[in-house]
Amino acid sequence: MDYSIAKIGDILNAKTQGSGQVTGVSFNSRQVVPGDLFVALVADNDGHQYIQDALQRGAAAVLVDDQHDIPNDVPAVIVPDTLIALQQLGAFRRQELNPKVVAITGSNGKTTTKDMTAAVMAKRYKTFKTPENFNNEIGVPMTLLTMPADTEVLVVELGMDRPGQLTALSKLVVPDVAIITMIGEAHIEFFQTRAKIAQAKLEIVAGLKPDGVLCIPFDEPLLTQAAIAQQVVLFGDGVSAVQGDATTTTFTYQETRFAIPLIGGYNIMNALAAVSAGILLHIDLDDAVEALQTFDLTKNRTERLVTARGVNLISDVYNSNPTAVAAVLATLKAIPASHKYVVLGDMLELGEQAATLHANLAKEILAANVTGVYLVGQLFTANTAPILAPHFDSEHLHLYDTHQLDALIADLKTLGDAGDVILLKASHGIHLENVVNALVQ
Repeated sequence: MDYSIAKIGDILNAKTQGSGQVTGVSFNSRQVVPGDLFVALVADNDGHQYIQDALQRGAAAVLVDDQHDIPNDVPAVIVPDTLIALQQLGAFRRQELNPKVVAITGSNGKTTTKDMTAAVMAKRYKTFKTPENFNNEIGVPMTLLTMPADTEVLVVELGMDRPGQLTALSKLVVPDVAIITMIGEAHIEFFQTRAKIAQAKLEIVAGLKPDGVLCIPFDEPLLTQAAIAQQVVLFGDGVSAVQGDATTTTFTYQETRFAIPLIGGYNIMNALAAVSAGILLHIDLDDAVEALQTFDLTKNRTERLVTARGVNLISDVYNSNPTAVAAVLATLKAIPASHKYVVLGDMLELGEQAATLHANLAKEILAANVTGVYLVGQLFTANTAPILAPHFDSEHLHLYDTHQLDALIADLKTLGDAGDVILLKASHGIHLENVVNALVQ
């Protein structure tokens, strides 16, 4: 990004004051670097309160709304709504650079699929992907504005927690390829049924180019039976010879052997979504194999770590829903280890179905044949623990409130021997990442 203040004013049809060159963008004044355009978003904290801080850190200009008075000597672009302006600026950047766009959404696995897809695309193209979890109305335009000028393929993650959100984001990025990883129960508190979640996920085609392609799992009727105007590709069928251990999953697809540094059949589906997108953009299967062997995984997405005691940690603590928990427990069962332990934190945003959905996971926990169970949060302790109690004594079933993470850390630090496995899975709001960080220090 390298625009003059006057150029940004022209793009946004906005009033400007002052002059200078903008080489970056930030909406957090603490992260401003010299040359940035500081975007004063109006949210829980009004960004206009931090304009002076941003300028002191070297902001070249500020993007402000016309409801706030700005001193005449402050270089600024003045608009009716700073969020809308940020999105418009991002849309201009996408149109200007015109990369191929692969957009990814889904109830689970979208970040891992983003990472896999970017690795596959990078075998042939200059590729940029959504940083961290920048997947909402603010994060997506930030992704567009921070992609390098030589980007040939943009892999962008799109999040969703309400109807209409994906429509706006899809129209913002205008995908050539759209991927829906799966339909689970995430946000069922707001949508009530999986069918309504699927309907909202299908909004990703709102901005899909007329000659674009939608990639969906072959075994999800809520998607495969939907009427889609554009071409549809089904992924995930025809997999054979699946094997796995505590660190790697191998499988055969189209007579080609793949090995991914992740556990779980659900990650095979994520990998095949990435492979399908790669095939559409003319990536050879052999290149996809090589890319998926060593791709960079965003932190806390089925991350593999080791404690000081040599215990293998499987950390998947960014988000959680019943489908994802059941899948990772099934994978844990298949891992060869003398002792396996599971740490589960509450699954959030499940609404009226929360108690039932937590209780229903008891059978998957029992089927996983784990040595010990550690439950964190009122939903698991109140609904799942009573079902597990007849099967575990007090030394092997442990319950914690969400404010007792220090006690959990202390207990886990003495747990297991070299080669044993501890799985941690929870919604991000439980903050089990703090537990993971403590165990690997």
